[in-house]
Amino acid sequence: MKMERGYPVYTVTPKAENVILRGHPWVYDAEILNTEGETANGGLVDVVSKKGRYLGTGFLSERSKIRVRLISRNANDRFDAAFWHRKLQWAWEYRKSVMDPADLDACRIIFGEADAFPGLTVDKFHDLLSVQVLSVGMENLQDTLLPALTDILRQDGQPIRGVFLRNDVALRDKEGLPQGKGWYILPGETPPESPVVEITENGVKYLVDVENGQKTGFFLDQKYNRRAVGRLAAGKTVLDCFTHTGSFALNAGIAGAASVLGVDASELGVAQARENAELNGLSDRVTFQCADVFDLLPELEQKGEKFDVVILDPPAFTKSRSSIKNAVKGYREINLRGMKLVKDGGYLATCSCSHFMDPELFTKTIREAAANVHKRLRQVEYRTQAADHPILWTGGEQASYYLKFYIFQVVDEK
Repeated sequence: MKMERGYPVYTVTPKAENVILRGHPWVYDAEILNTEGETANGGLVDVVSKKGRYLGTGFLSERSKIRVRLISRNANDRFDAAFWHRKLQWAWEYRKSVMDPADLDACRIIFGEADAFPGLTVDKFHDLLSVQVLSVGMENLQDTLLPALTDILRQDGQPIRGVFLRNDVALRDKEGLPQGKGWYILPGETPPESPVVEITENGVKYLVDVENGQKTGFFLDQKYNRRAVGRLAAGKTVLDCFTHTGSFALNAGIAGAASVLGVDASELGVAQARENAELNGLSDRVTFQCADVFDLLPELEQKGEKFDVVILDPPAFTKSRSSIKNAVKGYREINLRGMKLVKDGGYLATCSCSHFMDPELFTKTIREAAANVHKRLRQVEYRTQAADHPILWTGGEQASYYLKFYIFQVVDEK
């Protein structure tokens, strides 16, 4: 096979063979038994079993514990420009199939391994693409991928005027890649003057700063969860905790909430939330406060404040298994505090965006919080990330599944 294909060959352990056959997209350094052929960092290698069975082809990352990231399991694939164009087209067609046309104004087009572009994220914010590259293989390919994706979108009537690289993340260090951010210069074009763009999601307008906003500029994964909360908000009082740039609060406001208070510890986030409220003509009913949520909720409780709807959308309290115990304490605390502020018969929307806080543990934590404050919960619905963030099933696990979102009716024990 090596003579025919021309790629180095990496032989892996039976354990690695088993998980690859079940759909897992990674090979770790400790799972490699033998290598044949000259390798280059970011280059392609074939992965085989101890018996020589072809398992897939992927990008080599010499600096990472994730040594190979698979991109294909078809030995007949040839990884030329046509191959990558086809994969990019598939990714865009998928979004068009699973989302309403209006939702394509702001959506995730490439979601890393879930789209078989390991380490690559591409978000579309109206006419700007915001890109994050976290693997050396994708870094080496960006001059093939980014112009091709731009052409695909433009040919489909999407007016893309620029591409911004958000590579200012520490994860790039593990790949031996430099950090930085700035415009990607498309061939023959000059970059836009401003990294700020207006998007519309669920009928709400936002100003998105792809240069300075969190991650790629705006969190798209909660799109339909925000819409679900909006359906509950008409005529009600709403508290939105960890509001960031105001997305849940504004969805409640535009749906007709009587009043909404959004809270976040970031002064920049609150300032942007206020701008977004003004942009949507909601400043009279949707207000924002810069405060630490963990400090503010007890203060509101002491004042006897109650709300019809309380929304908890905290940042990930854990990004590793080693800190999961502290994360559980944080989620339990914030949920019991939030439940205390819900009127009898009101609603709690609560979520976790941590991959390591699995659904079972998150559910257990919420149940414990409810018991501690003597509340009964009636589940309205359980949701996860939007369809443009597809969940990749890999045997016994779901590799790209991270967002857990509940809506409960909260009832006092009587």
